Amino acid sequence: MKCKKKIGKNSYIVTNIQDQKMFDTSVTGPDKAGISPENSQFRSSEVMIGNVPLGAGNPIRIQSMTNTLTSDISGTVEQAIRIFDAGADYVRITVPTVKDARTLEIIRNELHLRGYTKPLIADVHFNPEIAEVAACFVEKVRINPGNYSDKKNTEQDRFTEDKYYSDLKTIREKLFRLIAICREHNTALRIGTNHGSLSDRIVSRYGDTPAGMVEATMEFLRICRDEQFHHVVVSLKSSNVRVMVNANRLMVKRMMDEGMNYPLHLGVTEAGEGEDGRIKSAVGIGALLTDNIGDTIRISLTEAPEDEIPVARILVEMYPRNYQKLNDFPVYDLSFGFERRKTLAVRNIGDAYPPVVIADFSNEKAFTPQQLEDAGYQYDEQYHKWNKTNLAADFIYTGDTIPGKPITGITGFICNYQVWSLLHTDYENVFPVFDLHEFLSIKQKSLVLNFVRIEFTELTDDVIKKIKSDLSVVLITGNSGHFSTSGTRSFFRKLAVADCKTPVFLRWSYNSSGLTDFQLRSSSDTGTFFIDGMADGIWLYSENPSISKQNINSTAFSILQACRTRITRTEFISCPSCGRTLFDIQKVTTRIRNKTAHLKNLKIAVMGCIVNGPGEMADADYGYVGAGPGKITLYKGKEIMKKNVPEETAVDELLALINKFT
Repeated sequence: MKCKKKIGKNSYIVTNIQDQKMFDTSVTGPDKAGISPENSQFRSSEVMIGNVPLGAGNPIRIQSMTNTLTSDISGTVEQAIRIFDAGADYVRITVPTVKDARTLEIIRNELHLRGYTKPLIADVHFNPEIAEVAACFVEKVRINPGNYSDKKNTEQDRFTEDKYYSDLKTIREKLFRLIAICREHNTALRIGTNHGSLSDRIVSRYGDTPAGMVEATMEFLRICRDEQFHHVVVSLKSSNVRVMVNANRLMVKRMMDEGMNYPLHLGVTEAGEGEDGRIKSAVGIGALLTDNIGDTIRISLTEAPEDEIPVARILVEMYPRNYQKLNDFPVYDLSFGFERRKTLAVRNIGDAYPPVVIADFSNEKAFTPQQLEDAGYQYDEQYHKWNKTNLAADFIYTGDTIPGKPITGITGFICNYQVWSLLHTDYENVFPVFDLHEFLSIKQKSLVLNFVRIEFTELTDDVIKKIKSDLSVVLITGNSGHFSTSGTRSFFRKLAVADCKTPVFLRWSYNSSGLTDFQLRSSSDTGTFFIDGMADGIWLYSENPSISKQNINSTAFSILQACRTRITRTEFISCPSCGRTLFDIQKVTTRIRNKTAHLKNLKIAVMGCIVNGPGEMADADYGYVGAGPGKITLYKGKEIMKKNVPEETAVDELLALINKFT
């Protein structure tokens, strides 16, 4: 195959800049096997993507993807410029056809003429020939193992041992051609595995699991390694945050075991729009960046692509690359599946109860009904009582303020011990919070529930013994001091070693510049503890008065929803759209959201096309998927309910379908 030479091509580098404990990607063998995150830090190798190096000690890179038609050259160029101007290091462009792949040369040349020489990435699905053409004109090509070679087949048991490896041999032969072209043009390769598009061959052996995602990726990496081609980046994405985090952790372990350390691209696919999309992305990406996993990120929002960059920038600034300041347990006890920490039930906290939310009103001079509304309660004027909504906080903390007369319908109030000790016995739903010194020295306590604030440094063996002996205690720990995530993980580990089953709340406080900053930081910091099943409750506080109590409360519930530990509202799985999208996905998602926001425990997918649609919406209850120009296919679960529905009536027909079965 003939390809035109790229303008300004750069030689690629795969460099090992790690300590002596680590290894180069080009080396593998028995002497390098068995390295695991428990006894060594993972540090990726450096790969040059055009003129912007990725991995190793370089900053975490930011990227986004155009959503214009690639054939719309001027539109794609203008949008790429907006993305670069917003601060992106790379811009990705969808390439659905061979003709679009050839258009990349024109797009790249126009960007260069206008002074934009940062790398372009081609996003390729299905046809290997598209990737082979695109590799001639861009700095990186993304392929998906799940739909690169073998096709979907409903007969998953058809893969005998011989057939399984015969298909793998076919993949190897096709990938050889792409590797040769990438090598010639110094083009990097991203092996981008999506949870929703694993091949039947992989699913037949590993299931639709993180392990399947890892093996699908490793098959391609082994081929690249055999060819001594290390100009490679990997990604494992899912719309399910737990799956995404566990898959990437397992990927790191597998690479280390096999003597590899390729850079990782992180992202939560189809995260959605607005608050939910930002929080969901921050939870998944933040959990991995906390462990020094990840070299480039993309925040997939159902919004204009340039809007993704400021969100990504906040996350990147939270995790500067500094390998001299690593967590005490960087990827300790890596979780490859959800298992909640075993705790005792204290009232409605711990054990099998979902994580609990505390709303903080400690800076108020007096308790008012408005606080209840901000904490998610609604007043019923007809019956003169307060009712819970799906986002009603389980406890309201009033600090040194007396909560007021007992209020029926409210789960509970919390106040400082000195205030609680003055209350009458009829305040049966008010509970004290102690600092550790108070708890150890004061005899007067609630017979039902006592909250105890404690720092990691205070958690001595003697203190653990006293805590274990009191079945009314719930611990509260948080982000005081530096390396709060590391300290909190050490806190949980110490409890586990002592077999202490006391429930634990996370109290995280922020002095954020605004709501988005607060949401991203709190989601990134606390999400990992709920993904890993460690914490039993969340308590967020903002020192910035411009951030409303209502928004803080909503953020806490959104974090739990993103971690799938407590579902309180409809979850939307919506793609950020690209050149393959066949309708105004942001407008449609907003319309459906407004009509279904009151529903609970429901997942609705809004997908632009069939490339990722049916796969990434695999665990959704209902799906709205672009099937062609002006046509929509509606799903219930994985079952197609209606095909080729006119776009003008498709939303109404989806709503009718939901109403029929809910």
